[in-house]
This record gives sequence, C-alpha cells and structure tokens, in this order.
Amino acid sequence: MNSIEPGNFIDLRSDTVTRPTPAMRRAMADAPVGDDVYGEDPTVNALQERVAALLGKEAALWVPTGTMANQLALGVLVGLGEEVVCERGAHVVNYEGGAISALWGAQSLVIDGERGIFEPAALERVLRRSDDIHAPLQKAVAVENTHNRGGGSVWPLEKLRAVAALCRAEKLAVHLDGARLWNAHIASGVKLSDYGACADTVSVALSKGLGAPAGSLVASTRERVAKMRRLRKRLGGGMRQVGILAAAGAYALDHHLARLAEDHAAARALAESLGALPGFRCVPPETNILLIDLPMPASALVAAARAEGVLCSAVSPTRIRLVTHLDVPPDAVAEAARRLRRAAAC
Repeated sequence: MNSIEPGNFIDLRSDTVTRPTPAMRRAMADAPVGDDVYGEDPTVNALQERVAALLGKEAALWVPTGTMANQLALGVLVGLGEEVVCERGAHVVNYEGGAISALWGAQSLVIDGERGIFEPAALERVLRRSDDIHAPLQKAVAVENTHNRGGGSVWPLEKLRAVAALCRAEKLAVHLDGARLWNAHIASGVKLSDYGACADTVSVALSKGLGAPAGSLVASTRERVAKMRRLRKRLGGGMRQVGILAAAGAYALDHHLARLAEDHAAARALAESLGALPGFRCVPPETNILLIDLPMPASALVAAARAEGVLCSAVSPTRIRLVTHLDVPPDAVAEAARRLRRAAAC
C-alpha cells in the first residue's frame, strides 16, 4: 500500500469537511455587519428573510449549528414530561447529545422506517389518544429529509404530506430536520416551500453540501421564531457580527445550490464502481451519501482506505459511508474509486 501525504487525502467522511472557496471568502470579507443580538446585522437579516421565503415561512433565525437549529425548534414544540415521535435513526435522537431530555425535559419515542422514512400507519400505531395519566403528552413528530443514516434518502412528498395531515388531525406539531433539504430539493425537483408546508418548524444547514464554514437556519411563524431567539440567547447562540458567516450562506445559495446535482452524480458513480467488487453491496444513493455493506470488517477497510489516501467512515461493524461534496471534483471521485478498489484488495 502507498504512503500518502496528508495533503493528498480525498476526504469522503462527510460534506461538513468542505472549505470555503476563494470567492466565498471574499464575500465574507466584504459583508456589511452589525450586532445580530440587537437585530442590526443587515447581512444576516437579509439571509433570514430569504430562507424564510424559500421555505414558505413567516420568519427564520440564523444559528451556528444544525443541532441548535433542531433543538430550538423542539424547544418551542415540546416541554417537561412531553413526547416527540421520531424515526429510530433520526439525527435528533442519535447525534445531538440527548438534548431533547437534557434541555427540554421531554422524551423521544422512536419508530421504525425504511431508510429513515416511515409510513403514516407506523405513526398511527404509536399515537397516544387516551387521557391516561401514566402516559406522557405527545406534542410533536420529527422527520428528517434527507435522512442521514438512511443514506441521504429523500422523503416522497405525498408520504410527507400524509404524515403531516395525520399530525394535524391529531393536534401534533411537525418539525422537519432539513439539514440536507437542499439535496432533497435538487434530487426530487420538489419546491422547498412544498416541503416547508408539511411542517410547523423547518431547519436547514449551510455547512454541509452548500459548503459554508458554519451556520444553519430554523424557520417558522414569527411568534415561534421570537421564542426561539430567546432560547438561542439562553444557549449562548447570540453571536454579534455574524454577517461574516451569513454572507457565506448567501453566497452558497447563489452559487452552490444547483451544483448539488454533481455530488449526487458522483455518489452514483462511486456506487457503480464499488458495487462491482465481490461482496460489496451498495445502497442505491438518492443524493450524496453512499452506504456500502462489506464482506469484511468496516474498520479494516477504513484503515486500508486511509493508507491509500481516502478518508471514509465506518457506520456499523460491516458498513461504511462515503459522502460526496463540493471539494471532491469528478476527477477526484474517479481517483477515490481507484484507491478504494485497491484498499478492498488488501
């Protein structure tokens, strides 16, 4: 196996590893700024208005991370002794440090789906419709689109609408974790506002496929966003001249949104190349995340891939994840496939 210099790594661990482009850095440097805690940063204000309009919501709030965006939304939807229903692999219950209970005193009830997408009937089966004082009060349902642990799977709009309709009938709020909603939009052609109409609160990330260095937004009604602003302050998320970061997000929406289709094509190319290896089973990628089930320990392939100059992640004892993104152009994708095939032969 080859010894690869650190600068020659092809990093497929996540789309969060992207670095701002030179043009994005210039936009950040030139951004007009003000104190966002006072509501005086013109760049972040413009971005909030833009994203709210894209999602079909009254208002939006910039926050530093996707976890904070999700948790601010859940913080206005659930409280002490209450319950939010999520799919078993949901980011909000697997990757946010137990925040639902730690921050809001609520609990999660998980249900099973297919690649993170559940049927309305699965939700129907766990609804608590009695006044039994032993049970928690169900208040919300969280859905994730695209679904990270589902391999970037995209919710079909009609199924999402059916879940939303059931929730409305049962007086349950819906939170849409749309960290990669941009990918769902590009892959499906569904308007962002059509997805947004299915939920009471929606989060979107700027620091994944869009390539900004930080930042997410959460959108809802003006009343809920005002409450989230207070919760953001409580959690230390009031960050003053954040227009420098918001400018990166605005630049990304202008220049990096449509190109997400290139990342989706790159994931399909990797699947085609690596799926031909004996014992390798690729979960067909819908967007930019490729899951591969292996005939060997995932840790062994991750180590062999690193020695060949490719970084990837083990997500189970026999499954790896590859994520295509802005910093992996087509020629690097082809080279990554060659290196991974060598690693598999070791």
